[in-house]
Amino acid sequence: MSEALRTFLVAATALGAGFAFQSLRTAAIPVSSPERLVAELRLAQIAALILTLIAGAYLGLAASQESRVGVGLDIAFAAGFFVLGAYTLTCDPRQALTLLALGFAAHAILDIAHRPGVLPDALAPRWYTVGGATFDVILGALCYFPILRRP
Repeated sequence: MSEALRTFLVAATALGAGFAFQSLRTAAIPVSSPERLVAELRLAQIAALILTLIAGAYLGLAASQESRVGVGLDIAFAAGFFVLGAYTLTCDPRQALTLLALGFAAHAILDIAHRPGVLPDALAPRWYTVGGATFDVILGALCYFPILRRP
């Protein structure tokens, strides 16, 4: 196991555990309580930050392999995820969490698209794209989980 893989596992576990705790805590608050709205807003803000962090990783990967064909598309998608993250900061928490859940799902699809050759397949190691897609799906589900308990 490489040092990079080990470090990514620790970071993903820490971010994921903290986010899961916040999502479950938010879902446990009664829907009619004003604290619920505040908790959903905080969850959406954290999710937006994590989505931009994940998207930003592809900027670094693309910059490190600038001569590869197709890296411009990765940079454009990363910019789109930045815009989505910034936009959700201005939305109603329920709408923001829904958009972020969809954003994480879209990012998971892009991670998987690096494998069959739709996007540059050697941009990142296989463990990164598969692990990233898994992480994206889990975070997207955690974004949507508190919304399931709303009327």
